[in-house]
Amino acid sequence: MFQDLSKIEDTITESSAWEKTKEFLGQHIDFGKDISISILDVLVVITVIFITTLVLRLVLKIITRNLPKEDKGKFNVIYGYFRWLIYIIILLITLHSVGVNVTAVFAASAALLIGIGLALQTFFQDIISGVFILIDQSVHVGDIIEIEGKVGRVEEIKLRTTRAVTIDNKVLVIPNHLYLTNSLYNWTQNGTLTRESVSVGVAYGSDVQLVKKLLLQAASTHPDVINSPEPTVVFTNFGESSLDFKLVFTLADSFKAQFPKSDIRFEIDKLFREHNISIPFPQRDIHIIQKPE
Repeated sequence: MFQDLSKIEDTITESSAWEKTKEFLGQHIDFGKDISISILDVLVVITVIFITTLVLRLVLKIITRNLPKEDKGKFNVIYGYFRWLIYIIILLITLHSVGVNVTAVFAASAALLIGIGLALQTFFQDIISGVFILIDQSVHVGDIIEIEGKVGRVEEIKLRTTRAVTIDNKVLVIPNHLYLTNSLYNWTQNGTLTRESVSVGVAYGSDVQLVKKLLLQAASTHPDVINSPEPTVVFTNFGESSLDFKLVFTLADSFKAQFPKSDIRFEIDKLFREHNISIPFPQRDIHIIQKPE
């Protein structure tokens, strides 16, 4: 009998404790007239944020596992920006799910968010483009790129901009969103060797075989020209005033290609003068017809 009374007493106590717990969790905290949240809702929000944190860390680990160590640091900064944005979105969705009226919050902040979004539109485009650059590895430090007619060697890839140095030692700052809206030419993605060319025209009647021999000699004697693949000469056209040729050769450093190309042009002019091969300039024959009086 005493045992039965003890069980009944424990049941009443447990029931009373559970009721007190439910009553405690059901207490609401009011923020203004339209927003009210209970302690249970707070615990639910904390649990959701904790789970979101674990998921974000897992996603970050998966995305950055194949990135170089230097790029991982940059991506972690980007992750820091978007992490808080995701937290805010998850928080609002969770509050709405547990019955909290967040319409007032959206209404109060809608105009502000639209203004901020318009002001930072290009900024976020640059950030997102920087993420794409880090993930697909389309551009690396040291690459020679051409965009919008500008050529430079990449020195640093930041979150919002890419810094390159031109052949004139001028710093070229490229907003990252230009990679999405323009064609990018990466000269060195397939390697540092590039094919360059020098075009020249000779007078009609010149010995074309001798011209070919001299052009190959001008290229092969330059120290910056790679022997494999060998330089070659292409007879491109019968022009209006000249026979047109193109000398094609390979360089190890295309960033400074204008200097060896200039040297080769000097050498071609020298060899042509020594062998009496003339480089014509455009000419027009004018025929004057005199009518009889």
